[in-house]
Formats: sequence, structure tokens, C-alpha cells
Amino acid sequence: MSWSATVFTLYPDMFPGPLGTSLSGDALARNIWSLEARNIREHGLGRHRTVDDSPAGGGPGMVIRADVLAAALDAGLGADDLRPRLLMSPRGKPLTQARVRELAAGPGVAIVCGRFEGVDERVIEGRALEEVSIGDYILSGGEMAALVVLDACVRLLPGVMGKEASGTDESFENNLLEYPHYTRPREWEGRAIPDILLSGDHAKIARWRHEESLRITRARRPDLLP
Repeated sequence: MSWSATVFTLYPDMFPGPLGTSLSGDALARNIWSLEARNIREHGLGRHRTVDDSPAGGGPGMVIRADVLAAALDAGLGADDLRPRLLMSPRGKPLTQARVRELAAGPGVAIVCGRFEGVDERVIEGRALEEVSIGDYILSGGEMAALVVLDACVRLLPGVMGKEASGTDESFENNLLEYPHYTRPREWEGRAIPDILLSGDHAKIARWRHEESLRITRARRPDLLP
């Protein structure tokens, strides 16, 4: 059974979007993973399929109704669906590579894409939604964030990347940023490839790469280091 993703959104046409190309698109075509985009508005109320209402207590913007979103989730997810239910939200727990690996190792994921001011808190509690953030900034909606989560997971699925090592020797693995990369030409605009990378001594190269990862991490993301 392939890894499956179900996305709940007001804009299903945004999917697969960029996930339909490159590695993820090829994996989608080979049925390594599957993607279903479900339109929350199909469960909207009245002739206009209303999905939102003004916030209780006043304030700007609109809030997605708990009854509407719950109806969409209940229609799209069976009682025996064990996939994590994520809500893309700027107040959520920051997404990490470790969490991505957990998600990729499971059966798949269900993702709710928020819009407007957010969703009614009661549906977050009532449907056990896990709030996840991709960074300390605000987007127009959760769709772009959902694409990020899916891309991060899909590339780790078996058979997606050309070399299995590609997924383990990268930034955020072992709490380090990745070391610098070089390729031909040997010299470019007066800048040469470090001699050690051309030495053929794999032990020294590995040590150099580790030291460079430490140096870059200390300079740019010291919070990653113990």
C-alpha cells in the first residue's frame, strides 16, 4: 500500500501543484504515494456553501466553522484511519526533520489547510488536529505550508530519491547544517575546490565535512547544537 495524503482545503486546484513534477511527481505517477484534495466548501451551509462566520467576541476577519470542517473531515476520513491529522497553523509546533521522518515512516497524513483568521478551536480539539508550523511568518492560507510538508515527506519514501544516502547526509540530520558542496570546474573566478576534496583520502574528507558542518552550524544556527 502506498503512502497516502489527504488534504482538506478551500482550493483543491492548488494540488498537486509543484508536487506533480520532479521527484514527487515521478513518485506520484509510480504510485509510491497518492494524493487526494477534498474541498471543504462541499460541506458548506446553504445555497452559497458558507464555510465561515465572524469570530465570537468580535474582531476582524472570519473563522472557519467547526461544524463545516468536522463534516468535511468525517466524510473524508474513516473511523479506522490512523494517519496523523495536521492543521497548518502559525501557532503550531515547528516542523522538524525528525517529525518529517516520523510522518514519512507512517501510513501517510491528513492535512487541514486553514484560511481567514483560522478555524474554530472546538474542531481542533474534537477531531484531534495536530497544529504544525513551517516558520515564524504568516501565509494567506495553509496550502503552501501543506505542499512543504508533503514534499519533505515524499522525498524520504523508499524509491523516491536516487541514492538512499541522499536523505541522511543533509542539513538538520544529527542537528547539523550541511557542509559545503563543490563540483567542476576545479577553479572558477579565482576560487578553487579545497584540495582535501581532491585528495582521495575519504577519512580526511569525512572529517573535513564534519568540521565544516560544525563551523556553519555554530555561525548560523547555534540553537541546534547541544
